[in-house]
Amino acid sequence: MKITAEYIEKYANCHTNVFQSDILTDLERKTYLEVMRPQMLSGYLQGQLLSFLSILHKPERILEIGTYTGYSTICLAQGLQPDGLMHTIDINPEIKDIASEYIFKANLSSRVIQHLGDAMEVIPQLDEQWDLIFLDADKINYSNYFDLFFPYLKTGGLIIADNVLWHGHVVKGSTEKKAKALADFNQKINEDPKVKNILLPLRDGLMLIQKI
Repeated sequence: MKITAEYIEKYANCHTNVFQSDILTDLERKTYLEVMRPQMLSGYLQGQLLSFLSILHKPERILEIGTYTGYSTICLAQGLQPDGLMHTIDINPEIKDIASEYIFKANLSSRVIQHLGDAMEVIPQLDEQWDLIFLDADKINYSNYFDLFFPYLKTGGLIIADNVLWHGHVVKGSTEKKAKALADFNQKINEDPKVKNILLPLRDGLMLIQKI
């Protein structure tokens, strides 16, 4: 389900210019040709927003939960400090090689560390303090991920949570498991006095959360 009308999204795409890359265009094409559920890819407008926020925030350490084919990884890495590092986690071994290939093509192999496994197990092993976190993994565990990484997010740090409207089902009050888990997550964030947050109806819903 597209939350934004296609003609509006097309106009927005034409008037958005943060980070242009033939590598991203090629990666999007490859994802749609070779990977199941290619709609999971961030896509142009959201990717540009991720780059924009990362460039503004100038992070030294980024955590991404949900690499997929690496599109969002490359976009987020654009704001890294010269000595910065990004850790990205995915549980699917079948797409790891595609992400690795395009991270290499983007000259980011020395700055992006890929982890294969369950993020709930990987995150506690990472001895880092995070400036920016992108959450785009299994929706049931959003609240669990938040509780796990929030103590290691620096004050002023930014969390970007994807798919928080879940095709509009969250707004409609669906009791389907993923929609319910995301609705609970949204409410949890909105009531947390330790954060500021804004929910953007972009693509499938993005929640921007800042630790205060």
